[in-house]
Amino acid sequence: MERRLHPVTPLRRAWAPIAVVIGWALHDPDRTQRQLTRLTMTTLLVGLAVLVPAAALYGFLTWWFTHFAVTDSELRIRTGLVFRRTAHIRLERIQAIDITQPLLARIVGVAKLKLDVIGTDAKDELAFLGETEARTLRAELLARAAGFAPETAHEVGEAPVRQLLHVPPKMLALSLVLTAGTWGMLVAALTVPALLWLATHSVWSVLATALPLLGAAGANTVGRYVGEYDWTVGESPDGLRVDHGLLDRAHETVPPGRIQTVRIVEPLLWRRRGWVRVELDVAGSSNSLLVPVAPREVAQAVIEQVLPGVTVPAALSRPPRRAGWCMPFWWRGYGIAVTDTVFAARHGLLSPHLALVPHAKVQSVRYEQGPWMRRKRLAHVHVDTGANKTVTARLRDAGQAAELWRSQADRSRTGRRVALPDRWMA
Repeated sequence: MERRLHPVTPLRRAWAPIAVVIGWALHDPDRTQRQLTRLTMTTLLVGLAVLVPAAALYGFLTWWFTHFAVTDSELRIRTGLVFRRTAHIRLERIQAIDITQPLLARIVGVAKLKLDVIGTDAKDELAFLGETEARTLRAELLARAAGFAPETAHEVGEAPVRQLLHVPPKMLALSLVLTAGTWGMLVAALTVPALLWLATHSVWSVLATALPLLGAAGANTVGRYVGEYDWTVGESPDGLRVDHGLLDRAHETVPPGRIQTVRIVEPLLWRRRGWVRVELDVAGSSNSLLVPVAPREVAQAVIEQVLPGVTVPAALSRPPRRAGWCMPFWWRGYGIAVTDTVFAARHGLLSPHLALVPHAKVQSVRYEQGPWMRRKRLAHVHVDTGANKTVTARLRDAGQAAELWRSQADRSRTGRRVALPDRWMA
């Protein structure tokens, strides 16, 4: 049975023709201003009388010709007013289903359903559904993707969640203040316009430079605070649940078994407090942040839940001292550790990044040695993952790198053979 989206959807889509007109006007503001001065009030009113009903009609027709249906094997979405498009989404290829609610959508009581599907870069979405309908449909699709029969999938309901982490607003705010990038942007926003004023005495040049810099600084602080507010990580049978947002609320899912790499980032100004950030590389999903800020011990406990059986290495092996000839001073920030479960590599001296790759997620291993490195008997070992990312053990002793290259290939084969299947609710 085909269904339509929520009746409030035409109001959202009606803005498209108006946005086109506004974009055309802003493309050449001088010409637009000249044209507007020539128009009379009657002409403007007639134009508005035509534009507003046309936009409303466009929104209604696009909503009317959009349908979706859940069959035994796929989610089918039909869209298009002039050019028709039908998306056939195989249920077993769905990797994540996120629910997002912009501020106005929260007020109205609707939500947007976004689907991550294997083999596609862009997310298919259903915007908008009633909030209750969106949660019910999400639970049914996850149950169907996990292998439940069509006649019982709707009875499974939403999987229970066990909270693993909650980031206090005060800690989040302080972490953003202690981010070096925030201070760098603020300093640039204050000094660059002042220097331009001394050089040009042009108000427009100062404004054209200051406003983007202030906007970037605001996006890096206020924007991140609003987006990462009330960050909560929970564990459920259908994957990790990540809920966050002050104005626009997002309910994201990180599918189990699809995490390829976990990165622990330790910014310079966070070290005294022992805080870290945890990032992810997930195959088939755009979710990339697991923990915006947390004490190291708490973050490591979450990682051990994300990657069962994995322990974050306490000590890493540095490159030999002769690596300083290839990378002066910064070579001290490199390090590796290999355990029974993960390949770990660190880079960065001021803001270290420690990448953890489970052996089962390694797709290929590469040995690299340039002419200068060959002279110094050094080499890199690159580990490629299923998320099209690479983790590198840099400036290792050539003999150690060759042994690491061979042994890592064996560990990866063994890890894939004994790994659990990447299934929901397994």
